Amino acid sequence: MDLADITYFFDCCIGHWSIERTYHYIAQQEVERSHTDFRVDAITPELRRKVLADNGYGDVDNTDALPGFQLAFHTVSDKGEEVSQELRALFVPQRQEGTVLSGDYLRDRAYEEDRPLISTFTYDQSTRELLMTTPYTRVVSVDSILLVNPTTRIRRILNYKRPTEGETMDTLTLVGFGVEQKVSRE
Repeated sequence: MDLADITYFFDCCIGHWSIERTYHYIAQQEVERSHTDFRVDAITPELRRKVLADNGYGDVDNTDALPGFQLAFHTVSDKGEEVSQELRALFVPQRQEGTVLSGDYLRDRAYEEDRPLISTFTYDQSTRELLMTTPYTRVVSVDSILLVNPTTRIRRILNYKRPTEGETMDTLTLVGFGVEQKVSRE
């Protein structure tokens, strides 16, 4: 597997980001805007092993080469609600078909539920889009980060009502869009 491009993607993500997002709550027919200050740091070898252990994930070859990050963010919505969180994430590529890598996406803490969580990801080297799919208890979140250039990302978040076994995901509960700009902290 060729990890050079996904490694470049995560290297570009390191730093401070200023994020403007719009969330559309489908059932309530409400729109919410938010601003997030986001800090992304490289993940240390010790934290890589901790994320694997927290998720009860088996042995992985070359753990120190796996892409991942540490992040902290603070969000303020236009309604005055504030959310802060820190987490560590690790991506374990398992397959490559053409320009697309896919595998498991592990976190020591999930966004929607405060617990370790294993999700799936795909990364398309030709478009530099990371797509993460997370089945939470009530929703399935499909989160896309498109790296436009090293200082600009486009974010898309689709939350679907979690379908029962065998049914398709077709009921949107939330649609989010964002523009993420890297900022200098000197």
